[in-house]
Amino acid sequence: MRCYLHAFLLCMVFTFFSLLYVFNQLASTLEDRDRSSHDTGNLLRKMPGLAGRRDREETLDRCKSLSVSYWNPYWRLPADVCGVNCLWEPSFRERSGSAVKERRDEGSHLAVVACGPRLEETLTMLKSAVLFSKNPLNFYIFAEDNLHDSFRNALDSWPRTVQKKFNFTIYSISFPRDNANEWKKLFKPCASQRLFLPLILKEVDSLLYVDTDILFLQPVEEIWALLTRFNASHLAAMAPEHEEPRIGWYNRFARHPYYGKTGINSGVMLMNMTRLREKFFKNDMTTVALRWEEILMPLLQKYKLNITWGDQDLLNIIFHQNPESLYVFPCQWNYRPDHCIYGSNCQQADQEGVFILHGNRGVYHDNKQPAFRAVYEAIQKYPFGENMETSLLQPLEAALQTTTHTYCGRASHLFTKRLKQSIVSVQQDATQRG
Repeated sequence: MRCYLHAFLLCMVFTFFSLLYVFNQLASTLEDRDRSSHDTGNLLRKMPGLAGRRDREETLDRCKSLSVSYWNPYWRLPADVCGVNCLWEPSFRERSGSAVKERRDEGSHLAVVACGPRLEETLTMLKSAVLFSKNPLNFYIFAEDNLHDSFRNALDSWPRTVQKKFNFTIYSISFPRDNANEWKKLFKPCASQRLFLPLILKEVDSLLYVDTDILFLQPVEEIWALLTRFNASHLAAMAPEHEEPRIGWYNRFARHPYYGKTGINSGVMLMNMTRLREKFFKNDMTTVALRWEEILMPLLQKYKLNITWGDQDLLNIIFHQNPESLYVFPCQWNYRPDHCIYGSNCQQADQEGVFILHGNRGVYHDNKQPAFRAVYEAIQKYPFGENMETSLLQPLEAALQTTTHTYCGRASHLFTKRLKQSIVSVQQDATQRG
């Protein structure tokens, strides 16, 4: 009997130590996994653009590329594939043959949304970005399906030396399926697409969104550098809607909350999308803070009868409730006819010139603001490879001389002040390379 008791006790001791070993190994494994996930997340937050994705893919080497949609939920994926973006309709993508893969993780990341007759205007905007920038550019073009071939053919027709400066991806317009029609009809066709860029471009850390009617008069990397001015709370940057409250729209007519004294304009919007995806936003609908993907639809449902400018109004409401999250840059980064139509009211542009021109209200295509149209046509007609001073700047200055009968025409020297510096810098670089 004593022998059986000794054997039983020995078995119990052995079982105890075996279980202790198993639990120890399990705890160690979980700790390593958490540390790896935490380190990878930190790396993603530190690296701008796509830089973090490369390291994440090295860590998660089992993941393969696969388009994932509603029809490919996680539980149907192969064992060697990680599920991504399963809540979104798959976006159609085309990569230009000129894409320089080794530069993919560098430079600035710029997104634009084009619907309807916006092809030529968008191409002119992209052209202005390429002309003056020195660092590589990554374009994310969201467009209606019937425009995809036109975009691809136009960009592929640019000179090879120009194509080396950028790569591009073309996406279909994509909204959450449950409310797609409501979002598509908000304000202008496809305009609200910008609200969903952080949820679609999950691999992108930081992004510059611009409207199609934007023209860069200096390198894109100059506004990209504003990301370094963000404090720990900032997750987006925009310019005020107005400088002069007496002609402001929001402070006189808005029937909803808006940011600051005169609201903000979303035509040029710089985002740290990693922070934006992680933020819990205060709101006036519930005491519970909501994530970006959780706040958009309830906000639209509450204010849809009170908003005029669609997605821009929703952004004003969000940052009215979360003012600490917005970095406000000066009006020279988003210079519109409102800044000169009744006389110059953008002090920073008066001092340093216009950095980014925003031809809203269709002024590039009518005769209401001929100074804006002159800048657009000068960049549009400029032949790649020609001398910028004689083929772009001089024709532009001649055209601007004919616009002095308008207030904006009298301030048109502000349009060329920074442009001249950009052209000199580009030509100096070309001379050094030559």
